[in-house]
Amino acid sequence: MATESLSEQAYRLIRQKIVRLELAPGAVIREDVLQQQLGIGRTPIREALQRLARDQFLVVIPRRGMIVSNIDVAELSMLYETRAILEPYAARLACQRGRQEHWQQMREVLDSAAKPKITAQDQIHFDAQCHEIVWAAAGNRFLTDTLDVLYAQSDRLWHIYLSDVADMGHALDEHVEILHALESGDSDLAYKLSETHVQSFDAQVRDAVRKRLGSSSL
Repeated sequence: MATESLSEQAYRLIRQKIVRLELAPGAVIREDVLQQQLGIGRTPIREALQRLARDQFLVVIPRRGMIVSNIDVAELSMLYETRAILEPYAARLACQRGRQEHWQQMREVLDSAAKPKITAQDQIHFDAQCHEIVWAAAGNRFLTDTLDVLYAQSDRLWHIYLSDVADMGHALDEHVEILHALESGDSDLAYKLSETHVQSFDAQVRDAVRKRLGSSSL
C-alpha cells in the first residue's frame, strides 16, 4: 500500500473535522491553528485546503481567506441522484472484478458492526468502510475519488440532521445483502441492492431535513 503523503493526511484529517462538524458550516479556516492541531507543516496544509476548496468543502472569500461551505438542502437531489448512478455501477464492477479477500474484509466489518453496544457514529463508520471496500474492488480510481467526495458530503448531512436520532442498523443489514450478491457473482442483484441502499439513505435524510426545517419542498 502506498504511503500517505503529508498533504493527503492533512486533507483526510481536515475533511474529517468538517464532516463531523468540528469545523461547522461558516467556520473560518485558520492555517496556524490547523498546523498546531495536526502537527503538519504549512505547505501540506495549504495543499489540502486548496483540494478541499475544489471538492466544495471550503469556500474561498476574497481578501478574507476560507470558510467551511454550507450545505444547500436544495441541492440534495443532485447529490443523491449522482450517488444513485455511480454507487450501483461501482457495485456491478466490484462484482466482476472483486476478489475473495475483498469479501472477507467486508464480512469482518459487518461482523464488527453486529456486536452489541455499537454507537450511531460506529454505524456510519462501518457503513463507510463497506462502501470503500466495494470501491476498491471495482478497481477504478477515478470512480473511487468521485464517490469518496460524494459520500463525505452525505456523511456531513448525516451528522447535521441524523446523528442524534438515526439508527443505521438497517443500512448495515442492506450491506449484508449486497455482500451476498457480490460473493455469488450476481452483478444485476448487486446493482439493484446498491441502488436501493442509496435511495433509502436519501429518503432518511430528506425526512430529517423536512422535520428540522418544516419544509415539504424537498
